[in-house]
Amino acid sequence: MIPMSIGFVLTGPISGYLSDKHGARLLATSGMVISAASFLGFLLLPANFLYLSFAVVLFIMGLGGGVFASPNMAAIMNSVPAEHRGAASGMRATLQNSATTISQAIFFTIIIVSLTASLPGALSGAVTSAGAPATLAKTLSATPASAALFASFLGYNPVATILQGLPASLLNAMPKATIDFLTGSSFFPNAISSPFMAALREAFIIGAAMCVTAAVCSALRGKRYVNDQPKLHE
Repeated sequence: MIPMSIGFVLTGPISGYLSDKHGARLLATSGMVISAASFLGFLLLPANFLYLSFAVVLFIMGLGGGVFASPNMAAIMNSVPAEHRGAASGMRATLQNSATTISQAIFFTIIIVSLTASLPGALSGAVTSAGAPATLAKTLSATPASAALFASFLGYNPVATILQGLPASLLNAMPKATIDFLTGSSFFPNAISSPFMAALREAFIIGAAMCVTAAVCSALRGKRYVNDQPKLHE
């Protein structure tokens, strides 16, 4: 996340300065377009991406966020009378923090829903291709998508635990090389990489669509406006 923060810090003050002179509409709209482009950039990354490529896309996303945030915040503050700007700032912060939390829940929900549909077939096919019996393939394909997702994040291979629950006669019939392959560090990540990347791409496409929607809404906003109504209560 450091490249994103750097991009945000670089463009935030500049876009805020320019929005004071020329208004927020063009800058905020451009920021959302850049953010949408960065989501599309994530679609081009493979499962075994290089960090440099990932960092470049994160940096571009940070640039877009910085270009959008300062002008949009200034437009919100300028649109309300001076005596209500404290309340407006509090509501903006509340909505932003709530949206950040909700967006993470939506992001993982999209991934889990997609994995629920595609993961069982992928796991079953991977186990069968490794030469394991159909019983193990059926058991592993029943792994919940959420469990498989967090197992991959933690670097944990659940196959070893599943094998311990199988009958001893079935385990003895399996070649040791097959067991070593299934319980190794490469089998489970490779088995779930294809459905996991497909789920990620769906989430990125939805994220890009949301940014485009925000860009359209930003482009439809009025011209530069400053509510300079004097305070009613001194």
